[in-house]
This record gives sequence, C-alpha cells and structure tokens, in this order.
Amino acid sequence: MNKYQSGDYALNKHSEGIVYRFADGIVEVTLTDFLADNPGKTEDDFQKLKELSDADYLERDRSEHRQTWKNTTLDDRTETVCISVPSAETLVVDALEEALQQSSRVETARNALSMLTDIQKRRYLLRVVKRLTTREIAALERVSHVAVVYSLEAAEKRIKKYFSNL
Repeated sequence: MNKYQSGDYALNKHSEGIVYRFADGIVEVTLTDFLADNPGKTEDDFQKLKELSDADYLERDRSEHRQTWKNTTLDDRTETVCISVPSAETLVVDALEEALQQSSRVETARNALSMLTDIQKRRYLLRVVKRLTTREIAALERVSHVAVVYSLEAAEKRIKKYFSNL
C-alpha cells in the first residue's frame, strides 16, 4: 500500500481492491476476500461495486475540495492578489514616476547620440532602431560594407565611453 497517495480517491483508484480508510487504519477488500465473504456473488459484481466505490470517492473528493475552497477567507487565497486593483492615487503616482524615468532615459540617449558624428549617428540608428544589417546600410548609402562596420564600431566605442563616464 506504500504506492498510494494521501487522498481517499487516489487510494481507492490505484488499488486492485476496494479501499476503506478508517480513523485507526486502512482496509482493502480484494476480489478474493469479496468472493469468500459473498459466495453468491461474481467477479462482475465486485467490478460494479469497485466502480461505484471509485465514483463515490471521486464525488466526495470534489465536494470536499469545493467546500474547503468556500471555507477559506479571501486573505488566504493568494490568487486574489492578482485581481486586486490599486488605488487611483497609486496609479497616478506610478504613472508620474514612469514618465520621469522615461524622460530621463530619453535625455540620456540624446546625450549619448550627441557624442557621435552625423554619419555615425545615422548608421547607428539604422542599425539599432531600424534593425538593418551592415550590408543593407552599405547598400542604402552606397558605400563599402567595411566603412559601415568601422563607423558602427567607432560609434559603439564612443557610446560606451559616454556611459562609463556617468
């Protein structure tokens, strides 16, 4: 019986026989026991009784789960945290803080880009914002691929230097 899980339904379902749990222990009625105690019954009668027992345990298990869920307080249900709504004041303060952070990030990005030459800035933005490859940028500007690569490397070096000095 060590393979049984803790629930009565699992205990009964995974057993070959019909399982009864009492306060002082567990009793399993096997097919052999059933036929010995009920000489007028057949194996089909045992299977019908086993199916009824499984169905009864399953219904009781589901009923207990539903009732237990009803008996808990809202504070005990961690799922309700996900559906709680913040106050209007919290929403406004959070929105203002986010706007200030966004403004600060935009200003920092502008300052970093101001360290680049016009060509480096244009190529860097094409690479990062438009996600063009170095070959696509070279074809667009009608320059060599190597020139674009060197230009982007120089731009990245300047941007890294700017951020390291912050």
